[in-house]
Amino acid sequence: MNIYQPLLTTVTEVVDETADTRTLRLEFQDEAVREEFAFKAGQFGEYSVFGAGESTFCIASSPTREGYIECSFKAIGKVTTELREVNVGDTVGFRGPYGNWFPVDDWKGKDVVFVAGGIGLAPVRCVIWNVLDRRDEFGDVTIVYGARSVDDLVYKRELEEWGSRADVKMVTTVDPGGDTPDWTGEVGYVTPVVEKTAPKADNAVAVVCGPPIVVKLTLPVLEKLGFSDDAVFTTLENRMKCGLGKCGRCNIGPVYVCKDGPVFTAAQMKALPAEF
Repeated sequence: MNIYQPLLTTVTEVVDETADTRTLRLEFQDEAVREEFAFKAGQFGEYSVFGAGESTFCIASSPTREGYIECSFKAIGKVTTELREVNVGDTVGFRGPYGNWFPVDDWKGKDVVFVAGGIGLAPVRCVIWNVLDRRDEFGDVTIVYGARSVDDLVYKRELEEWGSRADVKMVTTVDPGGDTPDWTGEVGYVTPVVEKTAPKADNAVAVVCGPPIVVKLTLPVLEKLGFSDDAVFTTLENRMKCGLGKCGRCNIGPVYVCKDGPVFTAAQMKALPAEF
């Protein structure tokens, strides 16, 4: 079997999240693959446009939603620009799932805190729906999400849905300095909003994802709130290229992100080379 040969999927739904971010719903063309395919929250795949190449993204949908997978991406390079042009009915290649995953089963009975910035909500969305689709297995659920502006918020329909649920504490914020005349959420950077929200650390885990600066600044806040390094999780999927540990692009010291990750605890992150 050719390990680089992608499975064929058909685009069945296209959602423009923002001016430059799109979500694709994909269904495997082979019926047997469609019925047997399984993955864990946090795993990733390689999505390809034939003739253009492939890009690495997490699977943004939850494993509890069977029959399809979803990916969300920004059009910032050759492949993602081409991927931005596909429409319903077109064929997209998929390799995966690869990597480890968020240990959701280990969190049963615990409170779960999600912190995300910008497009970093994509891998967190997968885990959020995984938890919410099994809601009675977990304690309190808190979601803190921020973006540069109202227009940059992704999954707006789902943000509204999560915010309307009585069993979810949802806080959405946008950076200060923008035009927010009709905005009713918070105005401020994600990190101070997390501290203001002050989720309880007792019997809780936290999932953090976003631009590197968001992760870097949020980890000390969670530590201050009492979260242990082993109870804080993030994903480094943006470090990967081939997905198989062959190209070496994801190498950080002794770690290959695509094989040892992409999900890491804060404790594991702190053990990585200082220059990272």
